[in-house]
Amino acid sequence: MNFGKIIKNGLFAENPTFRLVLGMCPTLAVSTAAVNGIGMGLAATAVLIGSNVLISLLRNVIPSEVRIPAYVVVIASFVTIVDKLMAAYIPGLHSVLGIFIPLIVVNCIILARAEAFASKQTVGKAFADGLGMGLGFTLALTCIGAIRELFGTGNLMVAKDFGFDGFASWLSAGVANALKEVSALIMILPPGAFITLGLVLGFINWLSNRKEAKQ
Repeated sequence: MNFGKIIKNGLFAENPTFRLVLGMCPTLAVSTAAVNGIGMGLAATAVLIGSNVLISLLRNVIPSEVRIPAYVVVIASFVTIVDKLMAAYIPGLHSVLGIFIPLIVVNCIILARAEAFASKQTVGKAFADGLGMGLGFTLALTCIGAIRELFGTGNLMVAKDFGFDGFASWLSAGVANALKEVSALIMILPPGAFITLGLVLGFINWLSNRKEAKQ
């Protein structure tokens, strides 16, 4: 498997959220807005890449009897670095994500990739796997966050943040017209996270089943 296929695998075929259904705690908790999903996803991506590479480098050194504690120490080191950098350079987003940045240490996606992939593969493949899985996680969080933000508030601030004011206004107006007088505040509340995740998973599974039936 080449590097491109490994990255694509993390984005689509084995997307950690939509396919493996891992990392549900941050997925449900921080996805109230698209920008939160981007921030959390990129933080997890940085930790995934760093821990995968280091664990791959040390795969023949770490005794198998203590591999899980060793992996946790490696992951915790990278989480601490990411946490301090975010606190220093993007304090606003850091305060919004709060406890979920330190909790990356016990994120099952990162520990699972360390055990199932990085500890058995070369550094290059471990890097590609961390990048693919991290970007797949970021994509999932951003999609869920965008849906919840748009239907919960009628706005998509991340589009405006990146300079797409016209698109954001058009989309917001379309949602407002569709919802009319009906309040969708539930979408940015905890139940909205479960509703959105369930609907997106159902839609993806429907598309997959339809593709398989055609084949």
